[in-house]
Amino acid sequence: MKGFTFKTSVLGLSLLSCLSGMTDLHASMIPHSRWTKPLQQEIRGIVRNENGEALVGVTVMIAGTTVGTSTSDDGSYRILLPNGKSQLVFSIVGYSSQTLTVTGQKLDVQMKASGTVLEELVVIGYGSSNKKDLTGAVTTVSSKDFNAGLVGSPEQLINGKTAGVQVMSNSGSPSAGSTIRIRGGASLSASNDPLIVLDGVPLETGGISGNSGNFLSLINPNDIESMTVLKDASATAIYGSRASNGVLLITTKKGKGDTLRLSFSSIVSMQQALGVADMMSREEFADLINTKGTAAQKNLLGNASTDWLEEVFQQAMGTDNNVSLQGKIAKTLPFRASVGYYDQQGTLRTDRSERITGGVVLTPTFFDQHLSVNLNLKGARNNNRFANTDAIWSAIAFNPTQPIYSGVDAYGGYYESLDNAGLPATGANLNPLGLIKQEKHRSTVNRGIGNLDMDYKFHFLPALKAHVTIGYDYAKGSGSNHIPASAANNFLIGGAYDAYEQTLKNKLFTGYLTYNKTFPNIKSTVEFTAGHDYQHWSSTRPAISYFNEAGDLRSTGIASDERHTLISWYGRLNYNYDSRYLLTATIRKDGTSRFSPENRWGTFPSLALAWRLSEESFLKDVSFLDDLKLRGSYGITGQQEGIGNYEYLPVYTQGTTYAQYRFGDQYHLVYRPSVYNRDLRWETTKAFNYGLDFSLWKARVSGSVEYYTRKTHDLLANVPVAAGTNFDQNATINVGNVESRGWEFQLNTVPIQTDNLRWEVNINATNQHTQVTNIALVQDASSVGTYVGPVVSGRGIQILTTGYQPYMFYVYKQLYDDAGKPLEGIYADLNGDGAIDEKDLYRYESPAAKWLFGFNTQLSYKKWTASTTLRANLGNYVFNNTKMNLSAWETVQYVDPALNNLHRDYFNTGFQSRQYYSDYYVENASFLRMENFSLGYNFGKIGKVSNLRVGAIVQNVFVISNYSGNDPEVPSGFDSSFYPRSRTYSLSLNLDF
Repeated sequence: MKGFTFKTSVLGLSLLSCLSGMTDLHASMIPHSRWTKPLQQEIRGIVRNENGEALVGVTVMIAGTTVGTSTSDDGSYRILLPNGKSQLVFSIVGYSSQTLTVTGQKLDVQMKASGTVLEELVVIGYGSSNKKDLTGAVTTVSSKDFNAGLVGSPEQLINGKTAGVQVMSNSGSPSAGSTIRIRGGASLSASNDPLIVLDGVPLETGGISGNSGNFLSLINPNDIESMTVLKDASATAIYGSRASNGVLLITTKKGKGDTLRLSFSSIVSMQQALGVADMMSREEFADLINTKGTAAQKNLLGNASTDWLEEVFQQAMGTDNNVSLQGKIAKTLPFRASVGYYDQQGTLRTDRSERITGGVVLTPTFFDQHLSVNLNLKGARNNNRFANTDAIWSAIAFNPTQPIYSGVDAYGGYYESLDNAGLPATGANLNPLGLIKQEKHRSTVNRGIGNLDMDYKFHFLPALKAHVTIGYDYAKGSGSNHIPASAANNFLIGGAYDAYEQTLKNKLFTGYLTYNKTFPNIKSTVEFTAGHDYQHWSSTRPAISYFNEAGDLRSTGIASDERHTLISWYGRLNYNYDSRYLLTATIRKDGTSRFSPENRWGTFPSLALAWRLSEESFLKDVSFLDDLKLRGSYGITGQQEGIGNYEYLPVYTQGTTYAQYRFGDQYHLVYRPSVYNRDLRWETTKAFNYGLDFSLWKARVSGSVEYYTRKTHDLLANVPVAAGTNFDQNATINVGNVESRGWEFQLNTVPIQTDNLRWEVNINATNQHTQVTNIALVQDASSVGTYVGPVVSGRGIQILTTGYQPYMFYVYKQLYDDAGKPLEGIYADLNGDGAIDEKDLYRYESPAAKWLFGFNTQLSYKKWTASTTLRANLGNYVFNNTKMNLSAWETVQYVDPALNNLHRDYFNTGFQSRQYYSDYYVENASFLRMENFSLGYNFGKIGKVSNLRVGAIVQNVFVISNYSGNDPEVPSGFDSSFYPRSRTYSLSLNLDF
């Protein structure tokens, strides 16, 4: 593998050297006059909107060149027009582009809001394109449409904004990450996370020690300009092996305007937990024990009245403050610098996340605008304290008649259920507040991301451009966990103390050439891109030691040093004939160090065609039709994420001190073989996509309709293997196929637009279905499938079976009496053999929603703006494990010294024993959630402040659902003391100077 990496490095550096040499060669060949051409005249003016208000950030370009500027705070611009040029192009998102001929030294412009959606530049893989020329399924959400409020991680900005994209926060903790799914994901055991590309740098998936798996939270959402989602194979195939689950492109803000602009924004918030489970009150619980309990159980009732959930949860405060400065240094060097501070308490006591960020972006140009440079540096520091989430379950189940404190010093003074020896009873719930207060788990994560982009348009051939990106992503996470010896959960071992550390490195080289030429005689435009990528990741962890509070060593963990490399060659052809017929052909060849040399390389092609019907003669004169385009694409993408870096190699690891071999009178550490598979190869996904784009009445109505099918072959799955064939019961192998299909609908409308009033309404809907078509090494008609998912009573509650949806719940069909009350232990005899056993289990529903809906609207009246986002899921199911585990009489007492509270569902069922696999606990969790509501007022210019805006925002406003638990949206469709999401109230302030 070292040779593999070395050769790639040489290739990347050679290309960079070649490009550099070509630049030097040009400079010597081109006459001096070409480099110092005199400028003829200075053009000035002001750009306004239809209401006469100055527009900031309008791009002003000299037609036919890459020379340009942008308007400042008062809408003014200044540009030097060279000899032979007489036209300027004015453009900004939301307005029609205008190309105007210069007739004097002053040119004022009024922009018109209309169908500029067709002219918008959309970021795609390795370049950009006008939206009207796209052949793939691509959606962009710009900063003006991001979700409002206190946002801790970038993916939350687009939740509910676009069809086919689902973002679900993994818990209510401020340090929790999110699950992002584009078209539901294409794999089973391998990763279903999309590839995330930040300013051209593909990021590593997963997390880092000390950050709860939320690696994206280290990026300041306030620095993001837009987020683009690539969904179909035509759009994603340029990223090859990493694009099976879609691509999310994040573009950060750059400096704009000639004058310096200082901006400040601040949000202050208060969060309120929305509860966990419907448990019995103190009075209900005491009455039940006194009525039904034994004498011993009655004696365990206390005199206190403690709401344990109230004790472990709190009202949490948060703030997010950002300062940015942008403009030009010495009127020649565009830049943007920003600093951010985010601090959010968790609603679970002691939970907290703090983030400090900084960034600098420099975008100079050289050689008469032929060389563009983009230097982007970002840094972040996260300081976290993690609460012990075991306290949530304990707070749900702890005896509500007992006090918080015992009145004695033992166990930190917290009340605990003790056995006859005065020790915390084994199997009893521990004091919830003690679990939180006596654990101090802190971490610090530092991250720096830098990339240098150079884009050179050759002087002797302006149609040819060379682009080079050099990127580096470095992160280091460290933390420690301390539990005192007096804590009940570590009393017998004398407390606990451990420290951990991890370092991640991500190195990138990208180099490609782009040739773009228009041939007027044949009404054609051709663009060809060819390039090479080299990317290397590494992760190192030192050995970890676990001590008690006194410093005695209890156990150790071995060090790790993992790395992998990806080499890529790719090419793309875009052909445009007469703005009517569009073709995109892409091919990428990837080589990964995760597979053996004979399986290392994978080839991923795609082809897309589009027909702009609106440019045909029979539709071109239809006045209300801006654009009508049919699209079709086919492509193959790959997958190699979600598996280990060395699973194809026979690796031996050192055994623990508890597994030594005796040789004579000496004991020796042993090395043991790890499971491996030499024949691991690419998981591949073949996808078709059919789309229709439309825009009507100058973009007052626009949208798209998509239908896709996707087949994934050679699934990378961890499945059972035959005894004696490997070094474990399970191994990662290529086995099985999955098929999926779906519809997506996007509708953007502007029902009202007047001088003072504008109302926007955007709706999206997604229908998706997935089916396992093969999941076994050897077909066995008697096999029910593979158990997966969270474990309930010794096995996974979900199952993978050929011919069914993945992750369906595998349960018994509950029977009910005439009054609708479930009958304990009475299930349907589905196979009709007269006995109730495992043969009567059946596959019942799935956690995946059949329909996803998003609704976004914004109403602007003069200086007031109101907006809201709503989301809905239909057909998703949840197994309510909290209710199942706490609503049977047997759960009142696991051990003699302690009582446990009961779920109020006991009053409905009267179950004596837990019904582990009853479909009674699989509930329809369809829901409608108002994600946010915001109201803002723009004061405009006040004194030296060029613009002042204030606002009020509510997040997680309400949830409507028939689900009996607290929140119907939980990871894996399994509700077990879920850390609740919060309702957040915020006030915002934005100042521009």
